Amino acid sequence: MSASLGRAAAALLRWGRAAGGGGFRGTGVRAAGSGGGGRAEQLDTMVKKDKVVVFLKGTPEQPQCGFSNAVVQILRLHGVRDYAAYNVLDDPELRQGIKDYSNWPTIPQVYLNGEFVGGCDILLQMHQNGDLVEELKKLGIRSALLDEKKDQDSK
Repeated sequence: MSASLGRAAAALLRWGRAAGGGGFRGTGVRAAGSGGGGRAEQLDTMVKKDKVVVFLKGTPEQPQCGFSNAVVQILRLHGVRDYAAYNVLDDPELRQGIKDYSNWPTIPQVYLNGEFVGGCDILLQMHQNGDLVEELKKLGIRSALLDEKKDQDSK
């Protein structure tokens, strides 16, 4: 786990594993099928298939919980449009399976480059402290916030 992901995870653990996650899907996000069940091998394939993978309640276009909506909005702010999104409400086995796979009790769940990042709280913290920009950069994704900051600096 990278240092910034480790710091974010450690901070959340200190804060407590209270309300986690939120994910929603932005424009251009591929709707991913459930993959048919919760077997570890299938989940491993799902989380490693794309650079950014989100398991959420609802879809990015129509999130069904506030935490899922927050994750989608954070990804939109950074200009992340190309990611796989899995609606756990469509498949109870997937919903429980991803919780067991990650050993994390809540949805949404965010994976970057096949590595579990956390839920809404951790993604929000990474967004606020700048770690998300760095993690996206490692994936070859340039955050739209860098362009926004550049535009403001040139004014």
